[in-house]
Amino acid sequence: MALAFSYGNNSTIVETRQGKVRGYTYNGMSIFKGIPYATAKRFQAPQPVEPWEGVKDATSYGYVCPLLEMEEPKGELFVPHRYWVMDENCQNLNVWTPACDGEKRPVMVWLHGGGYFAGSSIEQVAYEGENMCKYGQVVVVSINHRLNILGYMDVSAFGEEYANSGNAGSDDMVAALQWIHDNIEKFGGDPDNVTLFGQSGGGSKITTLLQTPAADGLFAKGIIMSGIAGMALEDSTGDGEELAIAMMAELGTEDFHDLETIPYARLAEAYLKVKPEFEAKGKYVGGSPHPNAFYKGEPRINGFREETSQIPLLIGTVFGEFSSFGLPLYNKHEMTEEQQEAMICQTIGEEGAKALIPLFREAYPERPISDLLKLDFIFRLPTQEYIKLRSGLNPSTYSYFFNLDMPVDGGSTPWHCADIPYVFHNTELVPVTQEEGVTEVIESQIFEAVMAFAHTGKPDHDGIPHWPASTPEEENTLMIDKNTRLVINHDQELVPLAAKYVGPVFAKMMEETQVQH
Repeated sequence: MALAFSYGNNSTIVETRQGKVRGYTYNGMSIFKGIPYATAKRFQAPQPVEPWEGVKDATSYGYVCPLLEMEEPKGELFVPHRYWVMDENCQNLNVWTPACDGEKRPVMVWLHGGGYFAGSSIEQVAYEGENMCKYGQVVVVSINHRLNILGYMDVSAFGEEYANSGNAGSDDMVAALQWIHDNIEKFGGDPDNVTLFGQSGGGSKITTLLQTPAADGLFAKGIIMSGIAGMALEDSTGDGEELAIAMMAELGTEDFHDLETIPYARLAEAYLKVKPEFEAKGKYVGGSPHPNAFYKGEPRINGFREETSQIPLLIGTVFGEFSSFGLPLYNKHEMTEEQQEAMICQTIGEEGAKALIPLFREAYPERPISDLLKLDFIFRLPTQEYIKLRSGLNPSTYSYFFNLDMPVDGGSTPWHCADIPYVFHNTELVPVTQEEGVTEVIESQIFEAVMAFAHTGKPDHDGIPHWPASTPEEENTLMIDKNTRLVINHDQELVPLAAKYVGPVFAKMMEETQVQH
């Protein structure tokens, strides 16, 4: 029987190519935290870590990338968070494994959310890899990398050493994947069976890596969770030279190299000072991947790379995403259908209500029609397009839709990040997921699908209906809720019209929210 906890001089030591690391065992799992996979000068490409003598302690999470602005504690009930020590030296990763025994288990590599400007590998409580490792018998890895102006600010005009500064954060991810390829077998993982999975910005990072030649051969599959959002996560096009010069002027220097050495807080302050004007004029402000010789660019615009076109993908969104947090405020459970119809008409107009209500009833017969106003289109619409294009390239593009109401105010449409605890088998860590007779069933359906996909490239398992891959003509979507089922093209007409009629209302609401903050 495995010890509940073990840590000592002669236990849980793995020899990586850079040197030995010591983790600890807990409930039969071996856990390593904060292992450095690279190092880098500001704005420059990551370099291998210098080998070390002796045994490096790997029992504490490493630094996370500094943020542009101080986080505001809020929304903890819906998405439990935690915050960590920030430093530019953030190229580190964490490993959970059933055993460091040379077995070749599937490897799950988590790419965190927060767009390309925020977040960390441990930001959400649900990111813990222990349960996925234990119940799935897989090796789980989560990584930190450079973000915001450290990871995505093009200063290539100032020297060859900055050639890919506009994608330095992506270069970090490639370095992490290379480290995994070179070392994960020592942790009981299979370097040839690596599945990337990520949510929001983390899902978008997978689409970015598919378009990054340096990542070729370093992963076999991808799970994109609410990661395709069109303009919300679009590429940064243009040249960053003017932006850097403006920041230099704000900092009182004419020497670009000063930007390499000044404290990050001053650099961030200068950026935030000049950014609004550049943004207003449609100029380059960075903060997301930069198409160049190292990165082909967003595939719906630039086309999918042939080299990665056959990689199986599991792609999906959540019913409410950001709309679940928004207006209008109402209690759908206390309203008659006539009252709900009247509210919809008042909110989006009679023309929109007449067009949308019949389509919504057909697509979501189990929902009150007022949920129409919470239906996401920001992620779902570009995801529909992505799946249609991607499925034309290979027979292994799978679609899902998380439709489970959460036990808040009698049943709230699920929000952005709501599916993460189920994927990690971590609902026990997130109180708001708990609903008797429901949580365990949904968690099993989702988790076993993720594990099946990691093992075989297909998400089918006995606990769900048969789940075929999508085609350009048929999006075969696993609708996940209390009546998990397969639906085909269920919202193809609805979502574009929701964007047309609900979109302006949602945009106005978001603008008002920004003003309030």
